[in-house]
Amino acid sequence: METNPVENASRTPLTPLTLLGLGAMGTALAEAWLAAGHPLTVWNRTAARAEALAARGATVAATVTEAVAANRLVVVCLLDDASVPAALDGVDLTGKDLVNLVTSTPGQARARAAWAEERGARYLDGGIMAVPPMIGVPAAGAYVFYSGSSELFQEHAGALAVPAGTRYVGADAGFAALHDVALLSGMYGMLAGIAHAFALVRGEAVAPSGLAPLLGDWLTAMSGSVARTAAQLESGDYTRDVVSNLAMQVAGKETLLRTAEEQRVSAELLEPYFRLMERRLEAGGGEEDLTGVVDLLRR
Repeated sequence: METNPVENASRTPLTPLTLLGLGAMGTALAEAWLAAGHPLTVWNRTAARAEALAARGATVAATVTEAVAANRLVVVCLLDDASVPAALDGVDLTGKDLVNLVTSTPGQARARAAWAEERGARYLDGGIMAVPPMIGVPAAGAYVFYSGSSELFQEHAGALAVPAGTRYVGADAGFAALHDVALLSGMYGMLAGIAHAFALVRGEAVAPSGLAPLLGDWLTAMSGSVARTAAQLESGDYTRDVVSNLAMQVAGKETLLRTAEEQRVSAELLEPYFRLMERRLEAGGGEEDLTGVVDLLRR
């Protein structure tokens, strides 16, 4: 007798899970899992935050011990790394699959993995590359970096992919946090440049809304340097495919600094990078791309 695979798939029970923490991100995660039909147990230190979720079908645990005991898969979305042991102090984690979505450093994630394993749990660390409104909206492009137990990730891949896309980056529990912070650091560097650009035209007869598309297009065009930098770092040849060498760019920085002075704009967002460029030039890297700055940042 033939069976309908779609119908069979729809009859497969969805993974039940526990979520600890109902801040803005935790609530968004909870709503996504509930919308997808996953049985969900939630706990939050301030119980009132769980009321709306209870109305949508979530089971609200009175204590964190009760919440953890309810399901094998336990997702943590608390304030910070210190909140995890504080909330789980004395709770039996034996046999649990602990997924930690708390924003942390690579070192904190590795220490938390050892902490969880000592308590009998498998551990997966996550770095969320999204803000709460993006969660549960596939078109928004949200995703989460995961690292740690590959077995845990593979077993729960379906449930973890419900709120946002998933990207497993390795067995080293610190790698999710490392990728998270690397991307955020790049973002803040870009935002610093955007702030400086708008500051230059502030007070002139240049509408910010007029500059915005030009700046956005320019930054998009310059994003090709990301792949070029990676290729140069891997090859060790920083003169490969150079478009504008370091010597030329150091010479050109004076125009940027003088313009900032004329416009009465502080150059404090640019000067640290320019100093690194000058150091690399003094070390003989004039024919290189800007990639040598990466090595100067390493201690």
